[in-house]
Amino acid sequence: MNLPLPPFPSPGSARALPEHVAQAVWRGDAMGRVASTVIPSGHALLDAELPGGGWPCQAMTEVLLAQTAQAEWRLLSPALAQVVRQGGSVLLIGPPHVPHLPGLSREGLRDDRLIRVDAQTPSERLWATEQALKAGCVSAVLSWLPQVRPEQIRRLHACAAQHPGPLFVFRPARAQADSSAAPLRVLLGLGPCPHPLQVQIVKRRGPVLDQVLNLPHWPVGLMPLLPPLLASSLPAPSRAPSSISHTASSFASRHPEPDTHRRPHHAALDRTAAREPRVLS
Repeated sequence: MNLPLPPFPSPGSARALPEHVAQAVWRGDAMGRVASTVIPSGHALLDAELPGGGWPCQAMTEVLLAQTAQAEWRLLSPALAQVVRQGGSVLLIGPPHVPHLPGLSREGLRDDRLIRVDAQTPSERLWATEQALKAGCVSAVLSWLPQVRPEQIRRLHACAAQHPGPLFVFRPARAQADSSAAPLRVLLGLGPCPHPLQVQIVKRRGPVLDQVLNLPHWPVGLMPLLPPLLASSLPAPSRAPSSISHTASSFASRHPEPDTHRRPHHAALDRTAAREPRVLS
């Protein structure tokens, strides 16, 4: 005897589900929930479009670059400065150029909280990134991986889920057409003079956003060089601690670092950790 099947639930019937099931349901036309903590990006317009209102921790964020070493620091320095203020540290793996320490210091990124891994080959960068995520000895990981493959992205994404802080992976803009396990992907470029940041959210847990976000953020050292009318219309750079997630502060309390203020200016950044590189299969 064939019994009639129950009617298929309509899209609006999620509220009729048991509470514990309804909480786990995510509809594609709504902004996704973020299970982990987030760090506000420092750009109000961008935070309004990011699930949870900031960069996710325990997850990978993929930043697709129109040109390397052009705007990454302008996009991420406000959030990374918050991590540093909470006692955290930032690991840089394979940056294309040695970061300018005086400029980063003016943005709130102290040189004794920056560690650079001088990894040259793709296998070295992948191995160093995975080991940093597994070790959990730094708060934020930034890795430049222009030649990474989709299966390697999946593996790093799985490792990022066990890391308390954010992981940012930088790839060229042409990788936008590639599949990626990263839950958040943004395309970063620069607008016309005076070159505001232009961010397009390529992938997120939420509805598609076709709008390009123009973020008027310039380094503190360049602000005096902007046209007077433009500079006067910009908000003053904030240096006060904001209400961010407790990831960096709780991590720092568990893993205190020695005071390095008396070291030479470039000592902390020039430390390298790429010793016996292994191939990430």
